[in-house]
Amino acid sequence: MKKKRFFIFTLVVLMSLALAACSGGDKTSSSKGLDTNIVTIATGGASGPYNIIASTLADIYTEQYDVNSRTQTTGASVENLNLLSDNKVEMAFVMSDALTQALNGEAAFTEPIENVSQIATLYPNVVQIVATKSSGIQTIEDLRGKRVAVGDQGSGVELNARALLNGHGITYDDMKVDYLGYAEAADGLTAGTIDAAFLTSGLPNASVLELSQTHDIVLVSVDPEKVATIAEEHPYFISVEIPKDMYGNEEAIPTAAVPNALVVRSDMSDDDVYELTKTFFENLEKLENAHQAASDISLENAQENLIAPLHPGAKRFYDEQSK
Repeated sequence: MKKKRFFIFTLVVLMSLALAACSGGDKTSSSKGLDTNIVTIATGGASGPYNIIASTLADIYTEQYDVNSRTQTTGASVENLNLLSDNKVEMAFVMSDALTQALNGEAAFTEPIENVSQIATLYPNVVQIVATKSSGIQTIEDLRGKRVAVGDQGSGVELNARALLNGHGITYDDMKVDYLGYAEAADGLTAGTIDAAFLTSGLPNASVLELSQTHDIVLVSVDPEKVATIAEEHPYFISVEIPKDMYGNEEAIPTAAVPNALVVRSDMSDDDVYELTKTFFENLEKLENAHQAASDISLENAQENLIAPLHPGAKRFYDEQSK
């Protein structure tokens, strides 16, 4: 009797182990895990494309890899790069101008940052200079003597606002400067506490879109020839247009843009970055559904105008696509 009970107990244990092994095998085959348990993505203002696109991406990483992936709302590029350098985040959306300055230890960066690699070149961040119609502002030169929001202090928005202004012979001493993010700048324009604002992001910017539906605004143009001249010193600037009807504008508005970059910590494993890159490009449609700006991200252009060294994990992914 005892032998029979022991046989039954042993059989039950063996069947349980077999079921557990099968279950574990299914999990492994459905998706590869990551070496890291956390994928924090540094973004920007809550209403900006960085945050909207990254929130969707974080949800995808969490679901696919069973990791703690989330976004961190920040003052954008400069803060993101410092967080990455300090190992406080794993991934970040940044502008190419800020990335250039970070690698060179220029402007807001007192010394070159390390431990940063690039995954991809993304969509262009379009400089959107918005003014109230009552301000009388039509051109960048009209900003002299006005109260102007130039982005969060030290942000990528502020860095390219300063460069564009300097390229037109304007310094902060010529204006009353406020350091405001997207939402705060829109509130300032609504309240009449500022006359104009730089809101540099993918198109459309949610704050500008909302503002255009409730107030009379003017989109200030930037002369393409002037952009070309400024690009001689700041080669990351390109000339683009804000399309007609984007914000109710009756014609396309010429302006400047700076490509965005998706970067990671260099010390992340090659396997992890390969998986994160692969999943990013496999889900472009979901990212585009989250924000229209993601429609300008493509595998074909992802390695153009790279600023930081390409992470080996990302390179492995691109090499596979070219075979």
